[in-house]
Amino acid sequence: MTAGGRRGGRNAKARIQSSKRRTASSRQWLERQINDPYVARAKREGFRSRAAYKLIELDDRYRFLRPGGRIVDLGAAPGGWSQVAAERVGAVSGGGRVVAIDILAMPAVTGVTFAELDFTQESTAAWIGAALGGQANVVMSDMAANASGHRKTDHLKIMALAQAAAALACDVLKPGGTFLCKVLQGGTESELLARLKRHFTSVKHIKPAASRAESAELYVLAQGFRQPGR
Repeated sequence: MTAGGRRGGRNAKARIQSSKRRTASSRQWLERQINDPYVARAKREGFRSRAAYKLIELDDRYRFLRPGGRIVDLGAAPGGWSQVAAERVGAVSGGGRVVAIDILAMPAVTGVTFAELDFTQESTAAWIGAALGGQANVVMSDMAANASGHRKTDHLKIMALAQAAAALACDVLKPGGTFLCKVLQGGTESELLARLKRHFTSVKHIKPAASRAESAELYVLAQGFRQPGR
């Protein structure tokens, strides 16, 4: 690997040397990680992932992680979003509550109740209610399905996760609550948006600065939950 620095008046990016054990895609991923300022910042500031800064930016703008709030973090591992939520709602001091769910194991986050389970199970809504001690103020999801390399297939998979997350949100949110979810641009969002517009007073797409420019990811922020029939 060559060191980053200034060369010829320009910032030189770190490069990963070729290796028979490394594929071109893995080499590109390593280079991107090494040169990503949000990755470096997360390490300095103690966040488990660069994704923490996406949530920080969104909450700074829209103020949905309020002190004393009850938060559900779906697909939480490795825990960057849970860390931010726990700090902002005061979960460490007991002022708010954060529950995190993932099918993968996740090291403990201070102030966060974690369950290693499939959030699509019918029993999940009841578990969330018991863990929170009531209805949620916010349900958030930064989930992404394992990439297959086929863009259309990957898009359909992440939208299926978003649909399932929205269904759960409608089961556990209190009136006025917020749903935040990652989606991908690709033209199949209409069903999800139609559902959200039926149940929330405000629905918008946002791309945080911390999202990589080349990424097709967007976030859907739905606020002002209206329970069915109201």
